[in-house]
Amino acid sequence: MTSSKITLSSKQTYNNSGDGYLKFQLNQQTAAVLSMKYTQEAIIVPVESVTSMPNMPACILGLMNWRSRIIWVIDLPRMLNLQSLDNRLRQYNAIVIRVESLLLGLVVQEIKGTTKFLSDDVHSPVGQVASSLVPYLRGCVVQQKEILLVLDAQAIVQSSILRSD
Repeated sequence: MTSSKITLSSKQTYNNSGDGYLKFQLNQQTAAVLSMKYTQEAIIVPVESVTSMPNMPACILGLMNWRSRIIWVIDLPRMLNLQSLDNRLRQYNAIVIRVESLLLGLVVQEIKGTTKFLSDDVHSPVGQVASSLVPYLRGCVVQQKEILLVLDAQAIVQSSILRSD
């Protein structure tokens, strides 16, 4: 598993206080972060190592083996009703998250590295983003003139889109 793309850059953080987040691009237009508390690993996955499953929602890319566990792989931009990833990709940038005992692979456009900020810096996303995104967000934060969506890992894992019952 290659993690060479993940680098901690001191230029990305103003100070060492605050909570750690993994920063990534959902698509061309949208940058986001996920709490490191839920992030297990950022990996590059060959497309052919994800086995598609029939009769699944469009955002579910399929199943893959991660550290001897079988996990679902999700096209995160598509799940969030954003422009989905290029389907001609040869490999996926995936973030493996864990919420309690649930593991999920989230495919994003590009993994940018890590950043830190205080929870007080997170502002309400209402009015800033499409209303379809709000249930999946803890808020947004502005860092170096860039708006970052602060995703809620628990809301993503518990999404009705991923439930079959």
